[in-house]
Formats: sequence, structure tokens, C-alpha cells
Amino acid sequence: MKMQFKNLAVRSGLFIITAVSLAACGNTDKNKENKINNEKITTEEVIEVEAPATSAISFKNKSGETVSLSSLKGKVVFINFWATWCPPCIQEMPTINELKAKYKGNDDIVFLMVDVDNKMEKSTAFMEKNKYDLPVYVPASNIPSEYLGSSIPTTVILDKSGDMIARIEGGRDYTSPEIIKVVNELVDSN
Repeated sequence: MKMQFKNLAVRSGLFIITAVSLAACGNTDKNKENKINNEKITTEEVIEVEAPATSAISFKNKSGETVSLSSLKGKVVFINFWATWCPPCIQEMPTINELKAKYKGNDDIVFLMVDVDNKMEKSTAFMEKNKYDLPVYVPASNIPSEYLGSSIPTTVILDKSGDMIARIEGGRDYTSPEIIKVVNELVDSN
């Protein structure tokens, strides 16, 4: 009898932990799925809110160097907010790595993979283990809700003027032709 209760308790506990982990990735829109989808980025996804001044937003790399968004003006900035425990974040990571590889050697675009847990060692080890060529950062300032709301993964794309072009919540396939077309247009713009 004790064994049956223990098994039931263990199974219930595992179920609760799994449910909390999946919910913690945090899509507040219950109609969205936590998986990569091939949705097109459309004009509906273009942010029409007034984004905060980029000079106040900064990130730190594993060497302790700080980069502010204002210092990246003149470049397209691809920011992905993620965590190592988030299944949709992990699922989209290979496509972000592939997208970054398309722009290797191109100084007109910068990729910032921001670990929202501030666990630089763990996130760097994750990138190395998976052989991703993606630079890990942690927040060095408060991240405004216009950039990171209540769910991860969230990707923000800034144009060369530092203006937010898109804020995408949930996992995506960043190798889709629609996304590559948008990024190409931004990189090729003056």
C-alpha cells in the first residue's frame, strides 16, 4: 500500500513539475503553441509602441564587457531572450545558429543571446555543448517590458537606427524564407 501511494505521489509530482516547467516558458496567450512554427512575420507583428531609449539598455558578455544598444546603432540587432530550461527556446536555437551563420563576417548585424536567468556559465556551457556559434549575454540593466514581456523565447529585431522592427514571442524557425527576407532587407538598408 505504501508503495502504491509513493508511486502515485512520484507520478503526481513529476506531472506537476513538468506542467510548471512548460508553463514557466510563459506564453500568456493560451492560443499560442510552445513549438516552432512556420508563421510568417507580417506587418501585424511590427511594434507600434514607443520603445524606450536604447541607451538605457545594456548587456554583459562572459568577459564582463558591457554593450549598450545605443552603441550598436548602425547595425541590425537580433536579440533573443531565452533560458536553458525552456523547451521552445532550445527547439529554436539551431535555426538561430543557422541564421547567424548566413551573416558570418557581416559587420552590419549583431546577435545577442540573452540568458534571462543570468547564469552565464550554464548558458555558455549549453552553447559549447551544442556547438552553437551564438554569443551569450546577460542583462546588465533592467529590460523594459516593451522588449521582454512575460514569455520566452522572445526575439526583438532592431533596425540600423535602433528602432524596434519586430518583437516575436514564442519559438520560430528563423531559417524560414520570410524571416531571412526581412533580415536581408534590414542588413542591406542604409
